[in-house]
Amino acid sequence: MTRRSTFTDQSVTYGAIGATLDPDLLRYPPAGFRPAEDSVKLGSGRERFDRAAEELMTWGVQKGAGFEVAEVAPGTGAQYTGIAYDADGSPLTEQPTARAEQRFAADGTPFVSAGMTAVLRRRERFRTRVVPVLVVYVVDEPGRIGFAYGTTGESPEHGEEAFVLEHRDDDSVWLTIRSALEPRGGIHRLLAPLVRRRRRELTRAELRALHPAYT
Repeated sequence: MTRRSTFTDQSVTYGAIGATLDPDLLRYPPAGFRPAEDSVKLGSGRERFDRAAEELMTWGVQKGAGFEVAEVAPGTGAQYTGIAYDADGSPLTEQPTARAEQRFAADGTPFVSAGMTAVLRRRERFRTRVVPVLVVYVVDEPGRIGFAYGTTGESPEHGEEAFVLEHRDDDSVWLTIRSALEPRGGIHRLLAPLVRRRRRELTRAELRALHPAYT
């Protein structure tokens, strides 16, 4: 069964919610956003996929990249099924909702779920990067699992980042990170080249987080 849950009722600091789902993100990003997509092969086989999936869905990429994952609040699990209309073409007053079953790791840690919030903290050279986030969608399909979060407060960049793990037809296992980000206003726009360089360094750390050669 394929499940995709999306939760957008809470406030995020950007308008293009779900942008990382767009297959044309790299060619046609939302206005003002920098798109990016990077992938790394983690190995092969079902065992590698299952192990990496459990790590990914319990914040393993973020922790492996040096973030402290704090103030985690559970999500609703509400699934987005699109807007339902009546026979006249008007949106229904009460929209149908569905919920995805909460999943857990072997040690009982709950998987990331739609609507979950957290604060990510990472020590850098001269300061601590603090990024409050909201999980805006979760992908849970046969051979494909992951999630995306969007920024909800003050941070160096605003936008969305997605982390998706795939077990491909050739038995290889790949992690793909997609993002659509824009620098904060004011002085942060003047420092955009520095922000971009730090973003590339962070992405490299995230790509290594689940790789057996680095873990």
